[in-house]
Amino acid sequence: MSTTPAGLVLQGFTPPLRLRDFKLIAFDMDSTLINIECVDEIADAAGRKAEVAAITEAAMRGEIADYKDSLRQRVQLLAGVTVGHMQQVLDQRLQLNPGAATLVQACQDAGLKTLLVSGGFTFFTDAVRDRLRIDWTRSNVLEVVNGVLTGRMVDQDWGDICDGAEKRTMLLHTCAQMGIDPAQAIGMGDGANDLPMMGAAGLSVAYHAKPAVRAQAMVAINEGGLDRLLEVLV
Repeated sequence: MSTTPAGLVLQGFTPPLRLRDFKLIAFDMDSTLINIECVDEIADAAGRKAEVAAITEAAMRGEIADYKDSLRQRVQLLAGVTVGHMQQVLDQRLQLNPGAATLVQACQDAGLKTLLVSGGFTFFTDAVRDRLRIDWTRSNVLEVVNGVLTGRMVDQDWGDICDGAEKRTMLLHTCAQMGIDPAQAIGMGDGANDLPMMGAAGLSVAYHAKPAVRAQAMVAINEGGLDRLLEVLV
């Protein structure tokens, strides 16, 4: 392991690498591209933020073996929250993390395609996708009846819930669709459910991540913004 400028930890390779040698970058959303955990902020509207946030934190640390079950538990606690409340979270609380727009733009300028894979919800991933002009997304759909969350999610044609295994599957599927080797992909996340995706990519990047994720990533950004990745990719 080696440490280069403060707050960047590298292991498993010697920089610099060329950004143009990669063809795809895959991002987690909550606490990676954006500043919040959306499920926790939605729960705030139901007066259940502390309860939901405790489950989220345990899941991201890898202390809950079944991510799908943990997400179902949290979503059940969202029953009765309105779409209007979710819109308030989107408008008033959700912000891109520092350096997110800069990094995405640099990757796009270098010819990389962009993928957003999230255990969160399409209500938010669609907005982030449009803001950053991301090519592909995969996330979960909250069931809404008469403008109110039911506490359930909607199955999609690819499966039920985007968990760590599905993030990895989507990364590999996108690589196959592009005709590239997974070694030409970058995977970036912060929680335990990002590890399968990060492990399948040629370059794994942890952003202000949980200890288990930092330990396994080739690049750990512990201080500053996402664009610090550009310090090791020329």
